[in-house]
Amino acid sequence: MKIAFDVDVLAKQMSISDMVRKVADWGYKYIEQSPHPRINPFYKHPLFSPECESEYRKALKETGVEISSFIVVYRWSGPTEQQRQFAVENWKRMIQIAVDMNVQVINTELSGDPNQQEICNGMWFRSMEELLPIIEREGLRVEIQSHPYDFCESNDETCDMVKSFRSRHLGYVYSAPHGFFYDNGAGDVKSMIKYAGDELTHVLFADTFNQTMDCRYIVNPPWMNARGKADITVHQHLMMGEGDVDFPGIFEALRQTGFATRQLKADAPKAGGDNIACVSMFGFPEKMDVQAPAALEMIKRELAEAKS
Repeated sequence: MKIAFDVDVLAKQMSISDMVRKVADWGYKYIEQSPHPRINPFYKHPLFSPECESEYRKALKETGVEISSFIVVYRWSGPTEQQRQFAVENWKRMIQIAVDMNVQVINTELSGDPNQQEICNGMWFRSMEELLPIIEREGLRVEIQSHPYDFCESNDETCDMVKSFRSRHLGYVYSAPHGFFYDNGAGDVKSMIKYAGDELTHVLFADTFNQTMDCRYIVNPPWMNARGKADITVHQHLMMGEGDVDFPGIFEALRQTGFATRQLKADAPKAGGDNIACVSMFGFPEKMDVQAPAALEMIKRELAEAKS
């Protein structure tokens, strides 16, 4: 298992070189590279100029840090065909960047419109049929997560979508701060992780409040607080223990399933390498010097060093 840090909270305030060094200073060996304006911006075509690549490679070499995975967010679910086609081209370029950088895993979202679920579902499957042969040819693992305000927010349904392709080059991402959307506020983390099974290859660690509970979040006018009455969603990426997520349950379920050491199908090499546990805390950069190392130690204690 690789323990990575999602650098979104750093990329907005420092250079690529300083970002890599900060992650190294906190004790992490792996970076999960979330959308970055110079590399893989949200929804737009990847960039990654020769100068940017040279700066990144130099920082990685000097610190010994590696990139565990890229995160990309493209509208490969449409809802328009033009958006879908642009997104597929973005994907093709990002796959080439990953291969060139020797990064075996790309973590992504369904990236659709919850108000056009039927169209977005069909668009996503169309994009997957086009991209999966390329993903398999390049030996990558692409991991899918549902996200708040997506055409599918359900843990089980998204797992079933991933499993339907029967490809060892696809995995499922369980994002703890999105978990209350995954099962309509129940927060039954053990059941969701168990349902994901062997397809669970990536877990994002951060806390949030249960958006279905009265007054966990307050927005005005008051009627917007009732879920389903307004076209908004809310969630956070806090330090573990600051919200409502059942992290003891998550760690117990991951130990029971052998997440830290599990290999995929025994009859073939595991595409993408080791499973990934990623610290995914945003919003409070002023706390990261304390919280980032603490999160690393917690995951090591609960998973990497714990006996199943």
